Amino acid sequence: MIRVFYLALWICCLSIFGVLLSLAVQIDLLEIVATLIASETLFAVKLSLVASVSAVMIALILGIPTAYILARKDFPGKFIIDTFLDIPLVMTPLVIGMGLLFLLGPDLLGKYLSRFDIDFLFSSSGAIIAQTFIATPLIIRSCRSTFEEIDEKYDWAGYTIGLSNQQVFMRIILPMARNGILSGTILAWTRTLGEFGATLMVAGATRFRTETLPIAIYLNLTSGEIGIAITCAWVLIVSGFILMLTLKWLGYRSKATEF
Repeated sequence: MIRVFYLALWICCLSIFGVLLSLAVQIDLLEIVATLIASETLFAVKLSLVASVSAVMIALILGIPTAYILARKDFPGKFIIDTFLDIPLVMTPLVIGMGLLFLLGPDLLGKYLSRFDIDFLFSSSGAIIAQTFIATPLIIRSCRSTFEEIDEKYDWAGYTIGLSNQQVFMRIILPMARNGILSGTILAWTRTLGEFGATLMVAGATRFRTETLPIAIYLNLTSGEIGIAITCAWVLIVSGFILMLTLKWLGYRSKATEF
């Protein structure tokens, strides 16, 4: 039986190795270096970083208080709202992007935003909006589970020494939840860096305008520029691998401190 389990393990590892090898043999190292410093690649890297970091920061601002309310407070309809907030997790990015496209379009919010010369569609701001929508539910789920693991006796200890609700949250709860919040942040950042479907629908695919790394892969693959496409793919793979290593390290560190 154990041998069968090891066989399954090796099949999973070899399938991943096969995909990575197939990407590696398409381009040599010198070509990767050359395309890595190309203006289009640098633009895609910069926009991906700006959009993903901005999206995760907005998601943290929205997600942390939402997660705390769900974890610590009871209110009418909580079960329904909790389930409602999970809907983006089961929606495909393409459907999310389509919904945002209609929501921000001229028939709905767009006609009001245009009065202030604000237009999110087919711009880098649209990429941030799309990625924020993807990142926020991940932040909420991660932070909520972290807040639920913190014993409420720490809250009461803070109240007994005269701290307000805000002071208890800022001085006690947030420091205790930092590893969980950081893990959720890394997970959301990893997800937004590689986000394609929603970004494509909302921001479009325009070179040197809305060209994130996934969009750059799409544009160059369809136009036959394999070198830039594969280089951008490797940037995503390496950055994602580093972020996931960091996430796992935080998990092991958190378990180690429990003993």
